[in-house]
Amino acid sequence: MLPIDFLSSVHTAHRRTLLAAAAISVIGLGSITAIAIAPKASSQAAPQAVPVSVATVPEQNIATWSAFSGHLEAVDRVEIRPRVAGAIKSVHFQEGALVKAGDLLFTIDPAPFVAEVNRAKANVASAEARLTLAQSEQDRAQRLWTDQAISQSDVESKVNAFKSAQAGVEAAKADLQIAQLNLSYTQVRAPVSGRVGRIEVTAGNLVASGPQAQMLTSLVSVSPIYASFDADEAIVGRTLDDLKAAGAGLSAIPVVVETGAGEEPVNGTLQLIDNQFDNGSGTLRVRAVFQNADGRLIPGQFVRVRMGSATTRPAVLVNEAAVGTDQDKRFVYIVDKTHKVSYREVTLGDAANGLRVVKTGLKPGERVIVDGIQHVGPGSVVAEQAVPMDKKQPVV
Repeated sequence: MLPIDFLSSVHTAHRRTLLAAAAISVIGLGSITAIAIAPKASSQAAPQAVPVSVATVPEQNIATWSAFSGHLEAVDRVEIRPRVAGAIKSVHFQEGALVKAGDLLFTIDPAPFVAEVNRAKANVASAEARLTLAQSEQDRAQRLWTDQAISQSDVESKVNAFKSAQAGVEAAKADLQIAQLNLSYTQVRAPVSGRVGRIEVTAGNLVASGPQAQMLTSLVSVSPIYASFDADEAIVGRTLDDLKAAGAGLSAIPVVVETGAGEEPVNGTLQLIDNQFDNGSGTLRVRAVFQNADGRLIPGQFVRVRMGSATTRPAVLVNEAAVGTDQDKRFVYIVDKTHKVSYREVTLGDAANGLRVVKTGLKPGERVIVDGIQHVGPGSVVAEQAVPMDKKQPVV
C-alpha cells in the first residue's frame, strides 16, 4: 500500500499538467481567432476614391432638329446644243471643269456665216441707195405738184416708192442682224456658271441645228445648290407653326447637309415646301438651298439632311463622352453629394450645340461623369474634378 504523501504528490503533479495544457490551448485558440478576424477587419477598410471628371447637366434653349435622307439637285441644268449647223472647229474646255457664264465651250466653223454677214451688209447698202433715190424722186415730185406740172397719181407713186424703199432698208437690216446672230452662234458659250460634263461631239464632226440637234455637252450649276427630301405631315405642320409663331419666312428655318464623307457640314436655309402631299407615302417634298462656291457638293449626291426650327425650346443636354452603352440601352453615371456613383438610363435625342439632347433620364443641375466612366460602377466612390459639359478633360 502506497503512502498517502506519495499519492498526494502525484495528484498535484497531474493537476499542474492539466492546467498547463489548458493554458496552451487557450493561447492557441486566441491566435487562431486573431488570424481569422484579421482579413475581415482589412476588408472593411474605406475604398479608395476614383478620380473622374464631372459636369453639371445644363438646360439650354435650342432649335428642334429632324433628320432626313435627301439628294442634291442643281438649280440649273442645261443641255448644250448647237443653234446653227456646221462643223465643230474646236473645243475650249476640259471635261468636268468649272466654267463661268459666257465662257467659250465650242467653236463651229464660222466661214459660211461670215459670208452671210457680208452679203447682208451689201444688201443693206443697196437698199439704202434705193431709199436715197426714192427720197430724191419723192421730193422732186412734190415740187412739180406744187407747180401743177405733175399729176397727183404720179406724186402718190413716188411717195409709195419711197415708203417701199424705207421698208426695204429695214428688211435688209433685219437680214443682217439675223446673219450676225447666226455668226455669233458659231461660238457656243456657257449660259450659266457651273460644271461641264462629257464632250459628246469632238472637233471635225458636223452638227445640225434646232431642237433635235445632237447634244454637245451638259452643264449643271454649282452654286447655289438644292437638297431635296421628303418630310411627314407632323414635321411639316410643326415647321409651319414655328414660322407662324416667329412671323418669319422659309429662310428662317436652318438646314444642315452632311455628305457622310467626314467633311464639315454645310449650312443652308429652307427654300421650298411643296403644295401637295404624296398620298402613297404621306410625305411632302421639301427643298433647301446651300451656297457651294467650291463645288464640293455635287448634284445627284445622296446626303443626310437635318432641318431645324424657327423657334427654340428648353432642352437638357449632355456630353456624348458621358454616355455609355449597355446592350441596347444608353446610360450615364450620376454622382451624388456623398461622391457615390449611381446608374441612370437615358433616352437621347439629336445633337445640339455640340452636345446631345436628353429626352428622358436626366434633370438640369444633376452631375454626371464625363471622363472616367470606364473605371467606375454603381456604388463607386469618386474624387470628382469639375469641368464644363461641352469640354472633355482627361483626369490627371
